[in-house]
Amino acid sequence: MAPDTAFLLIGTLATQANTTKDTVRHYDQLGLLRSRKRQAGSRLYTEFHPECVERIELIKSAQAIGFTLTEIRDSLNDYYDGQLDIGLQLTLTQQKLTQVKKQQANINVMVELLSERIEVLECMKADSNHQLNIEICKKKTLK
Repeated sequence: MAPDTAFLLIGTLATQANTTKDTVRHYDQLGLLRSRKRQAGSRLYTEFHPECVERIELIKSAQAIGFTLTEIRDSLNDYYDGQLDIGLQLTLTQQKLTQVKKQQANINVMVELLSERIEVLECMKADSNHQLNIEICKKKTLK
């Protein structure tokens, strides 16, 4: 019996999806990809459905906007099974946006604190004795 040529071996899938075999294996283990096992002599091969190329692209897009692989898995499978709940997706996406905005606020505070630290260190460096006169540095940062 000839193998179903519509299914892809891992190397072909990785190449077509512009990713690595390790990434494909990881996604498969997490249940993000549709695969099947095929016996060929003494070897057992994993073959992947051709839609996996598109699935990997969708996974990478969702990761790029902050979703975790666990968060992606159920939505992705629901999408391909025709069971996607748009209301739930809207809620999840709004929650993700709120989370990212909080992270952005935290990053802004970190940038401000790091900038202040750089200014203090530059004040210390400017003093040949490396004596820190905090009042002078405070005045410089207030300018």
